[in-house]
Amino acid sequence: MSSENITSVTRENRKFNPPDEFQAQAHIGSLAKYRRLYRQSVNNPEEFWAKQAEELLLWRKKWRKVLQWKAPHAKWFVGGRLNVAENCLDRHLGTARENKAAIIFEGEGGDERTLTYKQLYHEVCRLANVLEGFGLGKGDRVAIYMPMVPEAAIAMLACARIGAVHTVIFGGFSSEAIKDRVNDCEARLVITADGGWRRGKVVPLKENVDRALEGTPSVEKVLVLRRTGSRVRMKKDRDIWWHDVVPAAAHVHRAKAFDAENPLFILYTSGSTGKPKGVLHTSGGYLLGTTITSKYVFDLKETDTYWCTADVGWITGHSYVVYGILSNGATTLMYEGAPNHPGPDRFWSIIDRHRVTVFYTAPTAIRAFMRWGDEHPKRHDLSSLRLLGTVGEPINPEAWMWYYKVIGGGRCPIVDTWWQTETGAIMITPLPGAIPQKPGSATLPFFGVVPKVVDETGREVPRNTGGKLVITQPWPSMLRTLWGDDDRFKRQYWSDYPGIYFTGDGCRQDEDGYFWIVGRIDDVLNISGHRIGTAEVESALVSHPSVVEAAAIGRPDEIKGQSLVVFVTLKDGVKASEKLKETLRKHVAREIGAIARPDVIRFAAALPKTRSGKIMRRLLKEIAAGGEVKGDTTTLEDFSVLASLQKAD
Repeated sequence: MSSENITSVTRENRKFNPPDEFQAQAHIGSLAKYRRLYRQSVNNPEEFWAKQAEELLLWRKKWRKVLQWKAPHAKWFVGGRLNVAENCLDRHLGTARENKAAIIFEGEGGDERTLTYKQLYHEVCRLANVLEGFGLGKGDRVAIYMPMVPEAAIAMLACARIGAVHTVIFGGFSSEAIKDRVNDCEARLVITADGGWRRGKVVPLKENVDRALEGTPSVEKVLVLRRTGSRVRMKKDRDIWWHDVVPAAAHVHRAKAFDAENPLFILYTSGSTGKPKGVLHTSGGYLLGTTITSKYVFDLKETDTYWCTADVGWITGHSYVVYGILSNGATTLMYEGAPNHPGPDRFWSIIDRHRVTVFYTAPTAIRAFMRWGDEHPKRHDLSSLRLLGTVGEPINPEAWMWYYKVIGGGRCPIVDTWWQTETGAIMITPLPGAIPQKPGSATLPFFGVVPKVVDETGREVPRNTGGKLVITQPWPSMLRTLWGDDDRFKRQYWSDYPGIYFTGDGCRQDEDGYFWIVGRIDDVLNISGHRIGTAEVESALVSHPSVVEAAAIGRPDEIKGQSLVVFVTLKDGVKASEKLKETLRKHVAREIGAIARPDVIRFAAALPKTRSGKIMRRLLKEIAAGGEVKGDTTTLEDFSVLASLQKAD
């Protein structure tokens, strides 16, 4: 095998079939049905997607062509016209869903609100009228920098309603990050709040916006929601309070129909260096992708209370808090604060009180819950849950098993979903009533998705061999370009294998055709000519009973190319020692092989993470190299973690 291939060694023999009771009521209740629909979707994609678009979406004008594809540019439902907000709201009016909860909101301080579909429709119409009163319309860009409150979703939907393009900026980003994004898309309006609550403290959102706007010539107005009651500076003729204009606006608004390829939003993803990439998603294909995946992956039912813990500032919040869920007429729960405020049982308390049925969260959060202890979920009644999901990174088998047993009580299928900001919607996932699950595997591709694992030359590698994950056919929710930088779009995603989308992830396909994501190619270590994914090293460490979380990084090494440094967080009550370090080295060597034996193990009380739960490996690399931590750390959830790591030996 070429040393350019990725050595993938995880072997997982446990398999969990969908429970009979779940399978009996599932939208897709057998592996045979999944395989039949999947074959149709990849052999006759245009016919398949036309049928889904007719059944799942409301169109004002039918398309004349399903797909226009000239790699790497796709146009879906060419000539078709629709309105995304109308699909999420208006079409549920006059039905039984009209008075059903669309959004259930819980603030960190315990305040609660419920908006029915009718109430949400009226709020979106009011804001749409206000935005048009500001002179905004089709194609204008609006930046949204808000806490995780219903008004964030209202702002997104109001933009969609009038054809404005929104860019949601995560509420943990710094003023510099706001400035970069606002300037790149030349936003005319910023929608923000005085602040947001996080761990009992106020995040100064308006203050951050004020600093950012010192260098943003395109911004004409700032609309400010009062959330925390903090004192903020309001600039005359620019800043307007939400409560002064939105409640007084007309509560009806005629949604305009826009072309299926009309831009819906730009979402910036940080590259490891340089300028953030503005991923552009359009209307018809994106909405179809999020609607169909929400329906089948989460097996949505009219009675579900669905909770995705992602912030709307990320793609998961766009697709699976707002658009895909509301398009299906489901109830989506939004929670503003931290998972352990005021205590480590906050999430389980929310599930218990609101009788959540579908729960979708990140593996990083699951490992934190494991560390905090089983006693916290056990204090609450989680019997309402019927389906669990994970998103954001590969989940290690031990965390999967804990989630399955402790949170799901051994009765809930787990949908381990692989997808990206760029893909718009879920790409590889179990369908919970049809596909047997293997802990740690995203399993099989969703309809219309044709993934392959290839080597450097683009040749498919044998089963159980690591390689690079590519997608070989266009799909409706795919990104269309990078805002203002089509050359970078072509170079970043389409230049490695011409005409084929390169995901940037390493992967292995097992003998059953299941996909095992190894992690980002950037996170692949090159140790003595062997390319090993950090996710597998971390999974091996977490499988040891003393370990709750681990991060593996490479440090330059004159002999091996890279040496393996791991940061390990231990379970409560476990004492750090040199003896334990040696035990963990042997454990990794036994689980993976001597090549993956860590050179350095550093114990850490916690790992540096963003507010969305992603481990900031860039900071760990800088710490491991003994250098000074550079670059933007404003998304760091807890700065004390960084300080303690720098002091530690």
